[in-house]
Amino acid sequence: MKRREWVKNTAVAGTGLLFCRHLSSRNLLKVSSQTTLLKSDFGTGFKWGVAASSYQTEGAWNVDGKSESNWDHFSRLHGKIERGENADVAADFYHRYAEDIDQIKSMNFKVFRFSLSWPRILPGGSGAVNQKGIDFYHKVIDKCLSSELEPWITIYHWDMPQVLELQGGWANREIINWFSEYVDLVTREYGSKVKNWMVINEQLSFTGLGYMQGVFAPGTKSLKAFMKSVHYSVLCNAEGGRIIRKNVPGANIGTTFANTWVEPIDQKKKNIQAAARMDAIMNRLFLEPCLGLGYPEDTVPILKKMKSLYKEGDEAKMAFDFDFIGVQYYFRTIAKNSLMPGLRAKEILASKRGVPANEMDGEVYPEGLYQILKKYNSYKGIRNLIVTENGSCFRDRLENGKVHDKERIDYFKNHLAAVLKAKKERVNVNGYFVWSPTDNFEWDKGYRTRFGLVYVDFNTLERYVKDSGLWFKEFLKD
Repeated sequence: MKRREWVKNTAVAGTGLLFCRHLSSRNLLKVSSQTTLLKSDFGTGFKWGVAASSYQTEGAWNVDGKSESNWDHFSRLHGKIERGENADVAADFYHRYAEDIDQIKSMNFKVFRFSLSWPRILPGGSGAVNQKGIDFYHKVIDKCLSSELEPWITIYHWDMPQVLELQGGWANREIINWFSEYVDLVTREYGSKVKNWMVINEQLSFTGLGYMQGVFAPGTKSLKAFMKSVHYSVLCNAEGGRIIRKNVPGANIGTTFANTWVEPIDQKKKNIQAAARMDAIMNRLFLEPCLGLGYPEDTVPILKKMKSLYKEGDEAKMAFDFDFIGVQYYFRTIAKNSLMPGLRAKEILASKRGVPANEMDGEVYPEGLYQILKKYNSYKGIRNLIVTENGSCFRDRLENGKVHDKERIDYFKNHLAAVLKAKKERVNVNGYFVWSPTDNFEWDKGYRTRFGLVYVDFNTLERYVKDSGLWFKEFLKD
């Protein structure tokens, strides 16, 4: 899941994309009570799945040879996680994976997207392999296949061996070698069983929030470290794709990006330009290099400084021809010019605008997903789009084994309507993955914010399917 803190204080310089629509809190895509969404509307080849990550769900943080991750370490730092929680146990997927996969199957999904834990597989970051970690993911994959679920693997979803983080992590150019070794290992190990791969999850989140704002692991606040982590992760993203292409014949190779639909607070030129700068960081910064377009320095001139990090051949190595791009959308961003140095733009929070919002103050705005899909579809280098994350956190209450989460059901209906609208307009979008199958550890928010289709009682680890899960079970039935 992508966090919204990144846009609170970010700033950008320059001009570029103009936004001509007037700001409105009105959701343009509402499914009325008379409208019925049908699975068949999306076509027979459309992929329906759920998405989860290793650190947020697995627990077993020091079991069977797994080493400490950057998030294991970060969660123990005072004041970094709400209520002082950690993911030592999380949803205990490590011990309950069979139960959770059965639950995903029972809701009639066909795809389970999950990530691998780097410190579980390579406890030292490189070198010696932990066979028990390797075996665990074989068991997960085999359970998916026996349950007629397609396993879609995300190679990196933010949990790095702490031993590598201590050496600079993503801000150390050596990460290219460390990451390449890791990708080579897992694709050779699982490539005969798994054909659908995503290299990295949301670079913006772990670079911006982790190395610039310090609210995610490793907790660094440095523009220099941020720029390094951006450039080196861009190189790793492309190199990871090339390694998968070499090791897995017939692989369907993608990556995922954090997305938000950005609009200016009004049509004043300074606010239109502020929105363009914010859009460049939040939607273009990682996408365009992988398409061979370079960094959006036309809109954000400070990005020209990135060239000081280049070595010979970097420009060509930043690009890779992905089979699909994963769109991860949760909320709209309203931008206003700011005098703060850097991006010179700030977000006007949903709570300040009186619009529908989730528990993390992200605006519920399905029209934004439609707009993002249209925007990404306009890039010539994108072959296929899949919504690899979409979901929302609301205040769930467990009563007599039931969770009546109508808000979440409405959220899904309206965002699916946005996807369908885009698809009918010839946008090449061919999949939708819900975040997430179960409630989990939501990064710096801990266990307070719940996204799951299945409620987890974190005291007992008992599972209860929410009404939203039952809605998908009915919607997706054959």
